[in-house]
Amino acid sequence: MIDRAMIFGLAASVGVLLLVLELVRRRRLKEEYSLLWLATALAILFLSISRPLLDTLAGLVGIFYPPSALFLVAMVFVLFILLHFSTVLTRLSQESKENAQQIALLRWQLEQAQKQLATHNKPESSSTPEL
Repeated sequence: MIDRAMIFGLAASVGVLLLVLELVRRRRLKEEYSLLWLATALAILFLSISRPLLDTLAGLVGIFYPPSALFLVAMVFVLFILLHFSTVLTRLSQESKENAQQIALLRWQLEQAQKQLATHNKPESSSTPEL
């Protein structure tokens, strides 16, 4: 028996799958970030199509209405996606901080070199005026 929750899960997973593929095709989403989204959509799609597997999963988790297990699976995948993005943001933040420190050090070194060059290239003042 297929109910509205199963149809919604099927439609949502196909929609997410197509959206992610289109975003990757247009290069608005990198392939490495799309993998978790594709896995989520495929898991929901597979569970929406396979009712016995969904019933088994719901029984293992203790869910009395099996289609709500679809949303549990989706939530777990979304949590993994959020964790992945958090680790990426942490890494990028650290790299950004290190780059800013390196730029500041290079600027300071450039200023010191310019000062040294300016003092080195100052014309000598002569004691006798030129006529």
